[in-house]
Amino acid sequence: MSDPQSLPPCYVLGIETQIGLSLVRELGEAGIPVIGVATDANAIGLQSRYLAHGDILRHPRTDEGLAELRAFGERYGPGYLLTVSEANTAWLIDNRDRLGAITPLLPSKAAFAVVLDKAQTLAAAQEVGIDVPASASPANWEEVEQTARHFRFPAVLKWSDPNAVAPALQAKGIELVKAEYVYTADEFLRVAERYRPVGEWPLVQEYCSGVGLGQFFFMHRGKAVRRFQHLRVAEWPPEGGFSSVCDAVPLDRFVELQEKSIRLLQHIGWDGVAMVEYRYDPASGRAVLMEVNGRFWGSFPLAMYCGAGFGLLAYGLQGRDRMPDLPPLRENLRCRMVVTEVKRLKRILLEPGQIRDRTFQVRPLREVLRFVGDFLRPSVRYYVWSLKDIKPFIRDVRNMLGV
Repeated sequence: MSDPQSLPPCYVLGIETQIGLSLVRELGEAGIPVIGVATDANAIGLQSRYLAHGDILRHPRTDEGLAELRAFGERYGPGYLLTVSEANTAWLIDNRDRLGAITPLLPSKAAFAVVLDKAQTLAAAQEVGIDVPASASPANWEEVEQTARHFRFPAVLKWSDPNAVAPALQAKGIELVKAEYVYTADEFLRVAERYRPVGEWPLVQEYCSGVGLGQFFFMHRGKAVRRFQHLRVAEWPPEGGFSSVCDAVPLDRFVELQEKSIRLLQHIGWDGVAMVEYRYDPASGRAVLMEVNGRFWGSFPLAMYCGAGFGLLAYGLQGRDRMPDLPPLRENLRCRMVVTEVKRLKRILLEPGQIRDRTFQVRPLREVLRFVGDFLRPSVRYYVWSLKDIKPFIRDVRNMLGV
């Protein structure tokens, strides 16, 4: 990488979690001046030694927040902006020309709209030959009843666009449940009744057994210039959610599926980083698309440790139109979030009745042995803990203790 004095800074918005922290570490270790932008003074990323400067955005997703970002650009100099959350991405897409000296690195509005909408994503996937779960999208109560009569249960209920429906649910005092399992038509109708006050219902999706398989790509001008993949070892909640432990997977596996994922991103018109998520059943070999995440993902630390360089690619290609030098990809690492693993063990050992998926196999001894054994494996890395950058871990512990 060039002399840091000659490089424009990279602003990273959303350094409260391991995702933004890992972006700070990846960019900072490469010699890029990183300006961390948090919305919380206790953000773990503000403690990273890889920050050139850290600042607080006090009015996110408002006109006042845009003025704050412009002021950061004047203070720290012209540079590029990466963000983590979908909400911030949507906000910045709508205001990309109002950031002054800061240039946000974003997908197109049209492509982002497709990946935000699960129904549109699944339709696009079918067009390129990807296996998708059987789905129904009831638009009124009559269609809810038709779904109850004809759909093959069990099913998982997911909002097509959670960010869009959240305000309506909140206004009626209804909790936003991102994924809910129903096993019979009657059970589905009882859950659907909850949403009658808002007149909107979640996507009804065929239940697919297996484990999470994530395929990650950096798309640039229609080509995948970098790829990476992992399998989830453990998830929170235990029956399926986000990755608490994951393993890198060699790229000589799932090759045909990788090519299909790339065709999907090309079909959508995607540019930049994306995660294509499947449910993979080792017994049958079936891989079924769950969703596309058009952002940096929760298990991004594993990709960072493996040298995938997705943050560097965004800064280099989307920002400066220069391909960065990347190391050979490591494919033998595991990454874990211990705090989430403890929650998972507590659920499995002490609260198995709260596991919503009745098909989930509770194996307490196996879970405990794997949890303990991972501390002894030299190939294991951690979402937050790093000997090179200890202060974010200390801040994380203090946040958990409320001090």
